[in-house]
Amino acid sequence: MNDTIPDLERLRAELDRIDRELIERAAQRQRVVSEIGRAKGFAGRQLRDFRREREVLDGVRAHAASLGLDADVAEALLATLIEASLTRQETERVVLAAQGQGKRALVIGGAGRLGAWLVRFLDSQGYAPLVADPAVDSASEGGFSDWREAPEDVELIVIAAPIEPSRKILEALIERAPNALVFDVASVKAPLVDGLRRAASTGLKICSVHPMFGPDTRLLAGRHVLLMDCGHAGALAEARALFADTMVELVELDLAEHDRLMAWVLGLSHALNLVFAATLAAAEIPAERLAEISSTTFGRQLGIASAVVAENPRLYFEIQHMNPNHPGVVDGLRAVIEELARALRQGDEPAFVELMQRGRAWTKRHRDASRDAANRAHGQ
Repeated sequence: MNDTIPDLERLRAELDRIDRELIERAAQRQRVVSEIGRAKGFAGRQLRDFRREREVLDGVRAHAASLGLDADVAEALLATLIEASLTRQETERVVLAAQGQGKRALVIGGAGRLGAWLVRFLDSQGYAPLVADPAVDSASEGGFSDWREAPEDVELIVIAAPIEPSRKILEALIERAPNALVFDVASVKAPLVDGLRRAASTGLKICSVHPMFGPDTRLLAGRHVLLMDCGHAGALAEARALFADTMVELVELDLAEHDRLMAWVLGLSHALNLVFAATLAAAEIPAERLAEISSTTFGRQLGIASAVVAENPRLYFEIQHMNPNHPGVVDGLRAVIEELARALRQGDEPAFVELMQRGRAWTKRHRDASRDAANRAHGQ
């Protein structure tokens, strides 16, 4: 017993030493990553090279196997390091490009979660960001509780307010006619369409943008930003240029098509997760009991649902209620639930199987289409 305890302490000390070396090597890797990013920038090459990533991961798996280490563990470790590397390279390229150097940007709604992300993003580009938000103290430097108190001589105005205030802000901007690029980032465009088009017709340099990611996002690779032309082609080009030094995928979309697609992409996914969480809340089984016996599928679904219901409920209500296409989505969801209930009630196994096969076929088409789109985007 006396021999075992000192041996355990020695082994723990050895493990601590190895862990420190791992961290030191990871930090060294990040320094090399920065140099690679700069070299790619000077050569005009894309930051992300999927073929190279696959070569690295395949090599790591083979090396891990030769050492008796689980290849999946090795790949997961390197995949995390690669993502950290890409995040660092992307951030450094944006800073180095300094697109906003010497310019000012006004973010209306800049104290909100997405607004704050936009403030950080523009700041990294060299812009001097001004934040207008009712939650901001006007006495703070660069802060304004009323956007109308902010300076008019800015090069960029981003409307990141809730949808109804955004509509009113847009109307006021038409009257003010600023000499700046203007765009909104609303998740639903229907209440803004008339104002956006009227603003463009008056000569305002305006377009519409929709970042398809949350405010906690750091790496933009694999993310999408939707760009919509409102009638001023120059505005679209300038908005596109804001993201030119990132790895985000820019998708041009017809303004009239936006809400129809978002009803399914956002509306359905939000509704499903809200229904999932609310159904559990109404169940007679306590959460504590289910926590003791969670399955893999339940845990994954609960994780997604938890993230959804933790968001701003007023914003999520706007996304559902203000989208004119939401009734079709809710009706479609109701029809499938009734179809499932009928199959179970009647013991109709073929109908149940057909439901699963239908869903499997659609998700496969989506997966294949996503892979093909990624390959095209990266010239593969």
